[in-house]
Amino acid sequence: MKKILITSLTILSLHFSYAQIKEKYNLGFEYQAKDKSLSDGWMKWGNYELIIDADAHSGKKSGKIISDESGSSFGSIAYRIPANYRGKKIKLEGFMKIRNVEKGFAGLLLRVDGDVSSLAFDNMQNQQITGTKDWAKYSITLDYSKEAEKIFIAGILSGKGEAWFDDFTLSIDGKNVQTLKEVEKELPKAKLDKEFDKGSLIDISDVSPKKVDDLALLGRVWGFLKYHHPEIAKGNYNWDYELFRFLPEYIKAQNNSERDQLIIDWIKSLGKIETCKKCKPTNEIAALKPDLKWVYNQSDALKEKLLYVYNNRTQGKQYYVQVDPNIGNAIFKNEDPYTKMTYPDQGFRLLSVYRYWNMIHYFFPYKHLMDDDWNTKLAAYIPKFLNAKDELAYEFAAIQLIGDIQDTHANIWRGADKIKEWKGKNFSPVAVRFIEDKLVVTDYYNPELKEEAGLQIGDVINKINGKSIKELIKEKSKYYPASNVASMLRDLSTDLLRSNKNQFKIEFTTADSKTIKKSMKLYPSDSLNLYHWYKPSKEKSYKMLENNIGYITLQNIKEEDIPVIKSEFIDTKGIIIDIRNYPSTFVPFSLGSYFVSSPTPFVKFTSVNIDNPGEFTFTDNLKVANSGKAYKGKLIVLVNELSQSQAEYTSMAFRAGDNTTVMGSTTAGADGNVSSTFLPGGLRTMISGIGILYPDGKETQRIGIVPDIEVKPTIKGIRAGKDELLEKAIEVILEQ
Repeated sequence: MKKILITSLTILSLHFSYAQIKEKYNLGFEYQAKDKSLSDGWMKWGNYELIIDADAHSGKKSGKIISDESGSSFGSIAYRIPANYRGKKIKLEGFMKIRNVEKGFAGLLLRVDGDVSSLAFDNMQNQQITGTKDWAKYSITLDYSKEAEKIFIAGILSGKGEAWFDDFTLSIDGKNVQTLKEVEKELPKAKLDKEFDKGSLIDISDVSPKKVDDLALLGRVWGFLKYHHPEIAKGNYNWDYELFRFLPEYIKAQNNSERDQLIIDWIKSLGKIETCKKCKPTNEIAALKPDLKWVYNQSDALKEKLLYVYNNRTQGKQYYVQVDPNIGNAIFKNEDPYTKMTYPDQGFRLLSVYRYWNMIHYFFPYKHLMDDDWNTKLAAYIPKFLNAKDELAYEFAAIQLIGDIQDTHANIWRGADKIKEWKGKNFSPVAVRFIEDKLVVTDYYNPELKEEAGLQIGDVINKINGKSIKELIKEKSKYYPASNVASMLRDLSTDLLRSNKNQFKIEFTTADSKTIKKSMKLYPSDSLNLYHWYKPSKEKSYKMLENNIGYITLQNIKEEDIPVIKSEFIDTKGIIIDIRNYPSTFVPFSLGSYFVSSPTPFVKFTSVNIDNPGEFTFTDNLKVANSGKAYKGKLIVLVNELSQSQAEYTSMAFRAGDNTTVMGSTTAGADGNVSSTFLPGGLRTMISGIGILYPDGKETQRIGIVPDIEVKPTIKGIRAGKDELLEKAIEVILEQ
């Protein structure tokens, strides 16, 4: 009997272990592969140190976050769960223990994501859990959307201290996801179409002007239908692959009549379009209106067909695009990056032009500010993309097309491996900037290499490998998309001193006007303390200068600094806010409110109308409102070409102050929240997605934040180690 009992207990024990191992999700941290630093399924978000610790709430393991930092950085140990469940409410429960948490908070994190954006989120920041606390249970409950695609659960720590997490439980409508039956989601027809996954099979040998015009018309029609036809909006067609099905017959068309009839028949084949009772005409006072002139230039039959689609266009939800409900910019979705096609075939290369051109045509709020007419670009770039002989040529064509919209937000931000190789893997040991239109040495990435570099701060580099800087700018600038010349030179400057070789020859001029030629040694990026645009700093974000002047840099400002700044600087003669950087914390309202005595408008936006692609409407003016005792002294805001996007928006908020002077030079001219998408070959790019304007309607795009007092650094000042802009700001404050 005893033997049977032991055997039964053994079986029970084995069954219990088996059941634990069979849990779908490792939310108790217990299972960890020998070669992994974190428990199975868990991953790192943020910057802090993560370990799996023996101090557990139950079992033998917990997740631990350790930080000796503070400020806006954070650390998180996270777990991803597919949203294959239905319900209305989602709840995360978990145990947490903290020690010496300060200048931040600790908490659980729950985030529900849709296809392209977050649908619901909470990280318990508003509960401000700090200090030292033993194991305790916490929970978060959020709405659970049927649009959910991914669920992230996590433990998070911001600031300094230690935090342990264990025994997470995720439930939907009260049912544990460990035992909850998964629901197989019905995929749209577009997702099921796999016919051209391995290649388009398109071969276009004829790139004569007539054939290019035909392909340009097809590109317009393809994009028009993509964003207007109800059946495509439902996801009933993989619109990329429908292009490949249609192209072989289309490129055989012998004349315009045959060509147009093919397009008409194609539109008919997509299905019947019901009469749209919700479709409204374009708002007469819209900031931007749809450009449909090309439709009216077509033959009567084709024009009639296209206008019918337009007048009965899809309303509301679309498969390929949606509008961010909080921001108003377009969110591009279901755009396959085709990452396996690093050098896509002709069909996918043509698709790349079509996809990008139409995105700009319908959803870029600054199309009217380009130097060239965007309508000319489709035909101009089709041959470049079709004839691209290799991967580098394709990337070059893509980055030039992107550059033509003249938006510093727009570039190839991921996937341009061949351009990266072309720029060079080795870097100069000196940092440079364009000062007085000359390439000037401004810093050493590694001071210990100063003597070996053989260059002094303020030296002017005139030639690289025998080519003048002017020649190099002319040669390379087309591959550096930018809103204006200042931001283009900013981005190009460092790359001029890159090469795949270990050294190159330079010619430079010294402070005593000597011209010197020498070979400069180059270094791999991981052997230098490289920085992008401006030098990293861990100094406190505020300090008192001489003559009772306050100084604030937004480069490393923290939310908790703001009350201290308001208190300590209230009686100063003036305050200087340095935004020649990217703000580490969003402060237009929390700090901007200090400088206005009454609610003051400082910006308005244009947002896209998804129901009428190409139409952008104005929002109301946004105001900075005073939140207490207003500052009475002078405010000087410092800007230059390093001030971009959020920095420019923040400058606009400060400019609304009662006694503000903006000083410096024109900023990067790329403001507003970005919209991102992919081009075939895994090329990720972005655009400024909303229009940013002053209340009087003046735009900042391309122009930037124009200073009230222009002050630019000089080579003489660089050599003397002066910050001439800061010195001028102090001078203005001290003027009576």
